[in-house]
Amino acid sequence: IFFYVDDIVLAYKKGKENEAKRLTDQIQQKYQLTGGNALQWFLGMEIIRDRDRRLIWLSQSAYIDKIANLAIQKPDRWPNVPMSGPELLPYKDRASIASIRRYQKKIGSILYAAVVTRPDIAFAVSRLARFNMNPSDEHHAAADKVIHYLKRTRSLALQLGGGDDFLVASDASFADNSIDRKSSQGYVMQLFGGTIGWRANKQDTVTTSTTEAELLALSQATKESMFISRLLQEIGIRLDNWTIQIQCDNQQTIKLVNKEVGPLQTKLRHVNIHDHNWGDGSRWSYQGTQQSTIQGLR
Repeated sequence: IFFYVDDIVLAYKKGKENEAKRLTDQIQQKYQLTGGNALQWFLGMEIIRDRDRRLIWLSQSAYIDKIANLAIQKPDRWPNVPMSGPELLPYKDRASIASIRRYQKKIGSILYAAVVTRPDIAFAVSRLARFNMNPSDEHHAAADKVIHYLKRTRSLALQLGGGDDFLVASDASFADNSIDRKSSQGYVMQLFGGTIGWRANKQDTVTTSTTEAELLALSQATKESMFISRLLQEIGIRLDNWTIQIQCDNQQTIKLVNKEVGPLQTKLRHVNIHDHNWGDGSRWSYQGTQQSTIQGLR
């Protein structure tokens, strides 16, 4: 059972209908409940089920239609990607209060989609959110482009089901922020064939090589995947294979973690912490993934 304020969802196996009804009756003794039918909507998400194929889709098409009018500029062409073009930089002048409020409303609206069902816009929203306090017309145009992209791809939905593995992938873009030269990073996690977690953000510290940036991204993905793995075991979910496959496209990072090469030589303490040599010869990243499989993308 899970709920948000006064919206409650009760999920149970078909053979436990009596237990579910008993729990519902207990709740009704204290609260007045409505509904009780098969789940179709929850927090603006449409739930679509294919019981024969054992698949579920989470769609926010109705929500996207609702926020589409936040975009002021009309597109000459509907975008194929949420963000493109030169890097967005801070506005040197001062935005009006009305502009700030309008921009924050846009970002808050697309952020909800990015968090719930649309990992494809996570990076774009992360970039745009940096200018919440002083947006320019260029920032507004970029936010409008994300909204137009959502409108064009409104039929995309998050699919759950169809597999048995726990897969994780991480990536980094070295020094792609021209102002502070910090790198961007991200990860995505799939469980039972469905995407269950993702994140795209700027790294907290500066790195001096692609390998260092990739190592920090892999470290973040490793910690998150280990948390999910322990959570699944705690709530009694059993996997046929508990090995976590973490995909990384940087061969040097893969070799470092699997100890195929010597330890990374760096004077950056924040990087050294993630790749630290302990007395027993194992590194933090290696310790975190010793039960996992680190593999390169081909």
